Amino acid sequence: MIHKILPVAKPRQTRSDKWKQRPAVMRYRAFADEVRLKRVQLPEAGAWIIFHMPMPSSWSQTKRALMKGKAHQQKPDVDNLTKSILDSIHADDSGVWDIRATKIWSDEGGIEIREIEVYS
Repeated sequence: MIHKILPVAKPRQTRSDKWKQRPAVMRYRAFADEVRLKRVQLPEAGAWIIFHMPMPSSWSQTKRALMKGKAHQQKPDVDNLTKSILDSIHADDSGVWDIRATKIWSDEGGIEIREIEVYS
C-alpha cells in the first residue's frame, strides 16, 4: 500500500526544540502527525518500506522518464527516513527486529509498505 505522505528524515533534536521552532523539526513533527493521522502500520518483522522521493520540478521530462523507479542516492539518508517513520508509529520501536528500506525516484512523494518473508 502506498501512503501519499512526503517522506521526511528525522532531524537531530536538542532540548531547546521543545520551544524553539526550527524548520526541520517542524517539518518532522508535521510528518509524524500525518503518519499517525493516516494510521500507517508497520509489523515487527517482515516490513519493506519503499520511500518514493519526488523528482525536482526543474528536471526535464526526458530525465524524469529516465530516473523514475531508479535508486535515490542523495540526501536524506535511508536510515534517517526509516528512523522517522518508526519513531512516528511506535512509542518504543525496540520490538521491530526485521525491516528493509529502499529509496527510489518517483513522480510524487509517498511511502509504500510491503510485507516480505521473514527468516527466523
